[in-house]
Formats: sequence, C-alpha cells, structure tokens
Amino acid sequence: MSSRELNRVEVMGRVGSGGLKLRDAAAILELSYRQTKRLWRRYRQVGSQGLKHGNAGQPSNRSKGLKLRRRVLNLIRKKYSGSEEERFGPTLAAEHLSQEDGIVLDHETLRLWMLQEGLWSRQRKRKKHCQRRERKAHFGELVQLDGSFHDWLEDRGPRGCLMDMVDDATNHTLARMGKEETIWAAAGVLRAWIEKHGVPQTLYTDWKNVYKRKATPGEQLRGEVPLTQFGRMCQKLGIRIIAASSPQAKGRVERNHGIHQDRMIKKLRRKGIASYAAANEFLEKEYLPQHNRRFARVPAKPEDYHGRKPKARELGQIFRLESERRISNDWVIRHEGRYLQLQPVGQRRYGPTKSKALVCEWEDGAMEVYYRGQRLTYRELAQPLPRKCEADDRTKHSVAVRLFAKPRKPSQDHPWRQDYRKPTCSKKIEMPPLRIVASMEAGL
Repeated sequence: MSSRELNRVEVMGRVGSGGLKLRDAAAILELSYRQTKRLWRRYRQVGSQGLKHGNAGQPSNRSKGLKLRRRVLNLIRKKYSGSEEERFGPTLAAEHLSQEDGIVLDHETLRLWMLQEGLWSRQRKRKKHCQRRERKAHFGELVQLDGSFHDWLEDRGPRGCLMDMVDDATNHTLARMGKEETIWAAAGVLRAWIEKHGVPQTLYTDWKNVYKRKATPGEQLRGEVPLTQFGRMCQKLGIRIIAASSPQAKGRVERNHGIHQDRMIKKLRRKGIASYAAANEFLEKEYLPQHNRRFARVPAKPEDYHGRKPKARELGQIFRLESERRISNDWVIRHEGRYLQLQPVGQRRYGPTKSKALVCEWEDGAMEVYYRGQRLTYRELAQPLPRKCEADDRTKHSVAVRLFAKPRKPSQDHPWRQDYRKPTCSKKIEMPPLRIVASMEAGL
C-alpha cells in the first residue's frame, strides 16, 4: 500500500474507535464528506484492504505488449549487444530502433527492460566535480580544439587521431580523422571550420607543442613572444590561443571525445569503414549532422562572433609552413637537408651578405622561396656525398690510424740543431804525408 492509503487506514481506524467524526476525518484527509462516507463504508465491509487501489499488483494499462517487448529485446541481443565496450546504451539503442526498425520507444522504458534482462548495467557514479566555468554567450566567441587518440577503426584499419572542435556556447562540433595530432591535422580542421562558419575569436587548446610553447631563455631576454607554426597561422587570422593546464578546463571537448568513442565507433563498425578517407566522408555527410542535431544547443545570445570568411587564396597564404634560411655568397640555401641554388632577381649578381630567405611549404609538398618580398626561382643541387671508409682500409690496419699524425721530433745531433757558424761535420780531416804527395806527383 502507498503512504496515502496507509494514512487513510489510520484515520478510518480512529473513526471506528470513536476518536474522530466523519466530518473531521474528511478535513484531515482533504476529501469531501460524501467521499469520506464511501471510504468508511468500504472500510467497515472489507477492512483495510478495501482502501487499497484496485489496480495494485496488476500490469499498467499503458504498458507495452509482451510480444513487442520480446521483439525489441531480441533485436537488441542480435544487433546492439556485446561486451561492455561494444554494446549500445538505452538512448542510442532507442534511436537506432526508431531509425532502422521503425519501433518508437522511450529510452527510459528501454532502459528498464534492458536492466531486467541483464543487457545493460548502471554506470558507476562519478566523483564530485569542481565548479564549472560558465559557457560563453555567443557562437564563435570560444572554440575548444583537441585531438583524441583511439582505436577508432578497431581491427579494420590503423589507429588514428580524431581532431575535434567544439563551440563553447552551442556545442556545435566539427571533426576530422587522421594519423597523428600534427600541425597539418590541426590546420586542416581549423580551415574547415573557417570555411564553414568564419574566423573564431579564441581557440582553447592544451600545451602541446603544436599549439603553444614556452619561451626559450634567448627569447625571454629579447622579450619575444614564442610562436609555433600553428600559432603563426592563428596570429595572421587574428585568433587568440589559450592553453589549458588540465583536461577539466576544456571539459566540453573532453566529454565530446567520450560521446564519439561510444557512438562513432559503433556506427563505423556497422558501416564497415576501414580508412581515414572513408571515415571523414562519413563524418561530414552523416555522423556530424546527426550529432549536432542531437547535442547542439541554442546560444544564450543570438549574435555571431565569427569574423569574415577569408578567400581561398588568402587561406592558402596563411596555412603554410614558413622558415628563414641564411643565404650564402653563392646564393645557395640549405633546407631540410636539401641544397637550393637561388636565381637572383634582375641585374643583381653579388651574394647577399648575412641575408635570409623565407622558405614556404604547403601540405601537398609545394615549396616557394622569397627574398625581400620577391619570389625567387631555384634549382636543387646534388648533395655532397659523405666521406666513407672503405672495407679494405679496415682490414689492412689492425689498429686505428690517427687522422693527424704527431710531428717527429729531431734528435739532439741533427744538423738543424747545430749553429751555422760551426762546421757541419764534427770529424777532423787528416792530410797525407808530404812524401806520399811527392811520389804521386812524380808518377803523374
């Protein structure tokens, strides 16, 4: 019996013992006098069970049929069940039952059925969360950007990274899948957002070196602001980058990762998608429109804070890698292990002393070189071959030979050490006797 019914039993018992009149019992129960008389008559005839509702313990008149329930549970076992990571939740299963099987059910009804059949278990309660930051009021005022590494394609394809952008005010989402969280991956999803909505005011990222880095000691002494390649692109667009110190600070995009890791993986599995290109096509045409219809919300204020959409030519001049390289006197620069022979502009033939050229690279591999704002043509030179030690040299010599031999020190009696005023020969020459000389002359 319910608490209301137990209260009525107690009041009717007081009426039966003479402690209350029916009029007072009606006031206590907040019922009319006639209804109180009916309850009193039923209580005298049947007892306390007469005040119990007649449908107690019976199935509800609004309950679904047993045949429908069995059909739904069989479909869930066949199509949407599995391990804890693979199975569909009640909300997602209810959506797919409506879209694919034509069965419309409330997700709470489906949750009760799945709990009773052991097809779903209640998730463990989360820990108490800190106070959350208030949402921004305008669309485009703050956009959170982060990469999520996960086994998105499972065993069908390689492990990848999902670059996810979520607007702070509306939860509007744009995502692209790639191999790693690189500069080109971040630039690609940002460019797609700009081409669709315009230039956002602020990006909320983490401290990964792709987005932001700390200043070196030299930059701190010079007072320079450290910029990454991606940071330079955002600076040209007028986008401010804020680096979060914890995952909780950018909780909207982190919670969005959890939704994708549940829903998107199961949808990709059902489509049999096994490559990044097919996954991005599915994201753009099917998944993201459905996701935004399901989870996007109306901003607090209707004004759009996005800037104007730059033209494709302007975006091409922004989304590129720029590096400075010193020019030698023979107009040769070295970049990424390559030697580039520049062609001087006009009549200039002398080498630019201590000058630098700007090397620009695009994602497709195209490269251009600029000097003082002018584009230079170039040709690539062959790299000098490194000097290698032959195998015969290693076998001939059992010990290592020094590259620079130590000079030999002359001995103490070496002629170089003698005084120039002394004779070079130290031995005395003895002259033959005179008689020997005379006989020699007579014989001649």
